[in-house]
Amino acid sequence: MIYKIEIENFCSIRDRQILDLRVPANAPRDNHRLASCWLGSDERAPKVIAVFGANGSGKSNLLRAVSFAAWFVGSSFSLAPGSRIPLQPFNDEASLRKPTRLKFWLSWLEDLDALGQDDAAECPYCYELAIGNGDHRSVIGEGIFFWPTSTGRKTRLIERFEDGSVKASKVFGLAGYKGALDKVLRPNASVISTLAQLNHPIAAAIANAAQSIQSNIFIEKVEFSDEVVLRHYIDDPEMVKRFNREIGRIDVGVRALEISQGSNGPQVLFRHDELSFPMAPIYESHGTRQFVKLFPLISGSLATGGIVIIDELDAAIHSMILPEIISWFHDPGRNPDNAQLWMTCHNVSLLEDLSKDEIVFCEKDRRGRTETYNLNDIKGVRRDDNYYRKYLGGTFGAVPRIG
Repeated sequence: MIYKIEIENFCSIRDRQILDLRVPANAPRDNHRLASCWLGSDERAPKVIAVFGANGSGKSNLLRAVSFAAWFVGSSFSLAPGSRIPLQPFNDEASLRKPTRLKFWLSWLEDLDALGQDDAAECPYCYELAIGNGDHRSVIGEGIFFWPTSTGRKTRLIERFEDGSVKASKVFGLAGYKGALDKVLRPNASVISTLAQLNHPIAAAIANAAQSIQSNIFIEKVEFSDEVVLRHYIDDPEMVKRFNREIGRIDVGVRALEISQGSNGPQVLFRHDELSFPMAPIYESHGTRQFVKLFPLISGSLATGGIVIIDELDAAIHSMILPEIISWFHDPGRNPDNAQLWMTCHNVSLLEDLSKDEIVFCEKDRRGRTETYNLNDIKGVRRDDNYYRKYLGGTFGAVPRIG
């Protein structure tokens, strides 16, 4: 679970924005919308983060920052040597020469010897990344730090400096990999992604965790092809079972998804009530096909307790279905390991189904600079307020300017 982020000089986010999702201590404890920031922690954060704002306000850029960091940690070694790191700083003369800086607070193992053990003790971690822009975009700083409960002090797990040198704590176990790392570490790749290629066990575990973050947005919004999505269902019978358990509760006219053997191999068909034979995906509505495409992302995160990032979840999903999908993350039965959903949304009626802890706003000023804040940052907002009506009335900002 991510419970705090800092973003500076990334796309439309020029000035440092701090989004702290930790809720006040007096937030209700009698619902399942919140989870401990780390195992055993009294601090809590929401399992659903819904981002609202006008078109072009930077909502997608907030999600891009999370997706980019996950990609960089887990997969950036796949970039060809000399390739430019795929990010865009803010588009003004000063920012094009300033570093991009990202920080993410989350939880992980307090004792790294417990890697792979269930219910191992956890503590706060922070991943920090600084990328120099200009003529040669490259990493100028990267690190993972943690706060062990025994001391409460910030402790280095691994840290990389602008000259490419790397230091790590003894528990990280860098010594046996140092020589190889010095030879292959590139200025356009994460030290974690690089060490994972060298089969460093802790780095590989971190990279795998980053790669498990599900997202439909990176540089651009990702449109998954029908062939790729349907292959998910063909290859994963459990996915089909999970889909069919949920589809009956969502009125899209489909009773079940079926895998059958066609002339060219396995194929996906949809069975409807009252229709004589199953239908091919091409005959389904756009909304149904979008739900079929998004379900593996959502279901995968719920099954593993991971993070899923969905830009414009409401683009083709009916407004009455959105609360149902969000409720899956609130339900301890469907979400026993506290998976977290990050989403952007234009359908403001959804505000009636969210708590104040789950609502984030993006607003862009006349100079094109995005500001991010959550509803808890606004003083005087009560939990029984009508957020939908107040937002449309302009009380919270982040509404379109017309005229």
